[in-house]
Amino acid sequence: MKTLSLLSIFVLAIFIGCKTEPKTPSTVEATPEKSIPELIADAHGLANWKSVNQIDFTFNVDRDSTHFERSWVWKTKENEVTAISGTDTLTYNRKSMDSIAQKTNGGFINDKYWLLAPFNLVWDAGNYSFGHSMSEKAPISGENMQKLTIVYGNDGGYTPGDAYDFYFKDDYIVREWTYRKANQEEPSLTTTWEDYTEINGIQISRSHKKADGSFHLYFSQLKVQ
Repeated sequence: MKTLSLLSIFVLAIFIGCKTEPKTPSTVEATPEKSIPELIADAHGLANWKSVNQIDFTFNVDRDSTHFERSWVWKTKENEVTAISGTDTLTYNRKSMDSIAQKTNGGFINDKYWLLAPFNLVWDAGNYSFGHSMSEKAPISGENMQKLTIVYGNDGGYTPGDAYDFYFKDDYIVREWTYRKANQEEPSLTTTWEDYTEINGIQISRSHKKADGSFHLYFSQLKVQ
């Protein structure tokens, strides 16, 4: 993949954490039906994922006066990814990656996580511990919402030891979240989840903003086939 800009490094850092021992939250006792992570994934349309063959999207970040973007075509059944950045295009299969594809895939994992984080709550099951609170003050809106905290394990992957706090209402649709690198107490990044669109039964938030307006991550050219 191309050399990452400072902005892309900032965004990608969301998924590259230091290997420190995570503080494990108290876990929720799973019901015989659904756990909290499963309920969130379901609310965003996970049941319809089996019908998805391809997703196209452009990942954009406006930070202060800078703009960064890169585009992806993901053939989900074949797990084939095409990365498009400027005049550079690379197609690779995630089942068999060389060193260049490995670098590119780090960006894809980052951007896909922002796009489909509620689904990753199911896809990554077993790789994180989680805790749930029925009422917490959301960091941006100040509204009382439910809160799910997940802490990734300390070995392997792009997010060793990192933590995420998801804020949602009784419909289990995510409204805000906080990323905490290496499960530190202070937030590394907190944004909204807004401008939802439903495509083929899948709910996708197209816009994520910091409270002060200095950071706006959004998706354009979005297609789900």
